[in-house]
Amino acid sequence: MATEETVQLSEEHAPQQASIDAFSSVLESVKHELLKIRHEHDKHEPEYFAAVKDLSNTDLASFDASNLEAVRAGSSAYGLHIFGKVKIPAAENAYIHIRLFGSAKEGTDGSSTDEREYKLHSIHTEEVVKDSGDHVFRAIFGKNDALEWFET
Repeated sequence: MATEETVQLSEEHAPQQASIDAFSSVLESVKHELLKIRHEHDKHEPEYFAAVKDLSNTDLASFDASNLEAVRAGSSAYGLHIFGKVKIPAAENAYIHIRLFGSAKEGTDGSSTDEREYKLHSIHTEEVVKDSGDHVFRAIFGKNDALEWFET
């Protein structure tokens, strides 16, 4: 299993064409999953999406490949792990953090970009327990929030 300890991620940087292409290939599934997560969290923990509570679903999912602003990537024995920071254009200072996984297409070794296929691994949702015991939830991040390894 790939972990933060076993995968050396690059420093955060502007996306190159291969990352943009990978994101483009999963764009619709990212939008679908984001709206699904919002719907689920709004039932019990609306704080996750409090930063964009006034946005419609259409506005929340109005991003495209040009809104991928930063990436970190690393390889493991399983394939390529790409973490991305995506700007929500309908809101000020609102970003989602996504994780993609790229593996070799069947019948190839995956050594070139056209021999890889990508899947959405997850969209980052964060729950922090403060010293006071209070829980802080978020799925919307700011431009200055670091793009770190995450599982969910």
